[in-house]
Amino acid sequence: MSVPVAYLGIILIWATTPLAIQWSTQGIGFAFAVLVRMLIGVVVAGLLVAVWRIGLPLHGRARRAYLVGGLGLFGAMALTYWGARYVHSGLISVLFGLSPLMAGVLAALWLGERALTPRKIAGMVLGAFGLAVIFIDGDSLGGEHALAGLLALLFAVFIYSASLVWLKRIADDSPPLATTVGTLAVSLPLFVVVWAFTDGHLPAVMPLRSGAAIVYLGIFGSVIGFALYYYVIKHLAASKVALITLITPVLALLLGHVFNGEVIGLRLWLGTGLILFGLAVHEWEALLSLRLSYRGAES
Repeated sequence: MSVPVAYLGIILIWATTPLAIQWSTQGIGFAFAVLVRMLIGVVVAGLLVAVWRIGLPLHGRARRAYLVGGLGLFGAMALTYWGARYVHSGLISVLFGLSPLMAGVLAALWLGERALTPRKIAGMVLGAFGLAVIFIDGDSLGGEHALAGLLALLFAVFIYSASLVWLKRIADDSPPLATTVGTLAVSLPLFVVVWAFTDGHLPAVMPLRSGAAIVYLGIFGSVIGFALYYYVIKHLAASKVALITLITPVLALLLGHVFNGEVIGLRLWLGTGLILFGLAVHEWEALLSLRLSYRGAES
């Protein structure tokens, strides 16, 4: 598979995922929506692994990757689905744009990486200012319980970032689709437990838009998106993968505005701009290397 094609695929899937998450929970419980999504993902990914005879590695590093990926997926998605009901869909992508900043700090603390240069610290400070601007403007978050939703999403971003750093440390070389199956299989029982304790009932009626969003997330968000993501992080440096988060927040905000009628206030745009600018400063070396690579390809 072409790495640029996989990279573009991740951008498109990640940009549409926040809106699909919100639509999938309308008319049904958030726990049921995420459970069905993961169930679809396990079935589809398992069938692809069987048909293509990829195999499911069970050596030590693979098992550790499945466990870390599954726990990280469960924590991040459970909190995201809960919090997504109270904030604008585009804001979900904006907050996940903070993940490279969090991952940089965690990598320095856990892996001993000397990544906290003055420029990267400046990027983190800008991102924090942007987040503060969004916090201040409560009206831009979506409505009642917006602060609780925002805090849940921030914790989801922390869990996601921590799992990313841990997976890079494990450095498993299993096929991306096999890693997807293992990750989903580990997380699925945990989602069953959450559904049983928070709801435990099947919805009487499944709205068409909710059902379509769940199917889309189950196939593209949970299988194709995860497989592309695991593929890309094996072929590109983490800093270049992080650049995806420079693009998806703006696309997600526009999609939420056009298709979900979400009003994007000036303060939300300002906070988003500060976060993205901080991320650009933080990942300046990666941006510069991409520019040099592009010039080299032209010549």
